[in-house]
Amino acid sequence: MIIVDENLNDQRLMGAIAVWFPGQVVSITSLRLRSKVLDEVIPTLLHNAVQPTFVTINVSDFLKKMQPHAGHCIVAVASSEKHAHKVVPTLLRRLLRLSDFKTKALRMGKIIHIIQNHIEYYERDRRIHSLQWPD
Repeated sequence: MIIVDENLNDQRLMGAIAVWFPGQVVSITSLRLRSKVLDEVIPTLLHNAVQPTFVTINVSDFLKKMQPHAGHCIVAVASSEKHAHKVVPTLLRRLLRLSDFKTKALRMGKIIHIIQNHIEYYERDRRIHSLQWPD
């Protein structure tokens, strides 16, 4: 399951992911109906889902602030909201094709930062790992 942040709740973006992703693609708002989803509540909502990959462009609120958890993965994409519907599905697909992130089991417990030319991620030990995009 891919869960997108509130600011990515755009049918173009979610549809572009759903075309190639075999699982469910939902908005975080569907996990908490009739109320605004604050960033502080997101980890709790993710714990209640089954091994989700949460995707956001809100890098500053998630990267290095969130504690990795074995039950979910957080992917923070460096993109503006204006261009997210074009950038996020493409970069997310590239990420999920890499051998290090190809399966849910490999992604769980990681917080990943996708930048145009490379990927950074950390796990419980908080040590930053960096990967270049393959050619």
